[in-house]
Amino acid sequence: MNVVEMREITKKMKDFSVENLSLDIPRGFITGFIGPNGAGKSTTIRMIMDIVKPDDGDIKLFGKPHTDAELKQKVGFVYDDLYFYEDFTINKTKSVLSTLYKNWDEELFQRYFKKFQLPISKKIKHFSKGMKMKCSLLFALAHRPEFIIMDEPTSGLDPVFRRELLEELQELMMNENQTIFFSTHITTDLDQIADFIVFIHEGKIKFRKNIEDVREQYYIVKGEEWQLDADLKQMFLGYKVTNQGFTGLMENNRELFDGITELMIEPASLEDIMYYMTREEGVK
Repeated sequence: MNVVEMREITKKMKDFSVENLSLDIPRGFITGFIGPNGAGKSTTIRMIMDIVKPDDGDIKLFGKPHTDAELKQKVGFVYDDLYFYEDFTINKTKSVLSTLYKNWDEELFQRYFKKFQLPISKKIKHFSKGMKMKCSLLFALAHRPEFIIMDEPTSGLDPVFRRELLEELQELMMNENQTIFFSTHITTDLDQIADFIVFIHEGKIKFRKNIEDVREQYYIVKGEEWQLDADLKQMFLGYKVTNQGFTGLMENNRELFDGITELMIEPASLEDIMYYMTREEGVK
């Protein structure tokens, strides 16, 4: 079953639009949502959450219309910033939020509170970026959501806490079998934990693939500039030429380069894929 099903979604705004977007988010997996800033990631998430209304198309959450208010009980949100009352302490915030969720689990809240080592009496406005993210995750998990949406959760975090957060998400998937939709432009985070990758650019889905298929199907070709002929250019999804030579991204057909020692072939990272598929120069 898919937790989210979006069909032919269109949303036109003043300087940006999402057009004919269709997307499935499968239950029980981590789906990474990648794309450069301004690609449409946050707009898509806000439409799933019913904060932004699509102009056209259909969105289902747990098989029901996403506008059903009861469904919000099953969803936890983790944003790139903390949208709580900043003059509140954690206890004061809990006194408000715990009344909104039928499945609020105080024992689970206390377990994560101790694990994250957050201050009990300090106002949220005095929290560091990492502390705010831990706080957001704490409140998102305490009502045992079936579906967790994370919008740029690691942006601005130091490497130590980023790793701790990713380990926490992996533990959640092993112990709770929850569904996570992880939107980010820091693609190295998803190399470690994602089961599926959705790539969006300029409001359109470029692909949705299993992470293993991504690793097997995309690769980087490097060579000297004189080797970059018209036929090779046509095969690239995107490429770059410098005074050191060329680097290009290709999909499938790797056997074409078997035995050609003059070119260097290596696996493409998610960062490589996003970079070369969004370049204006050399993109098919």
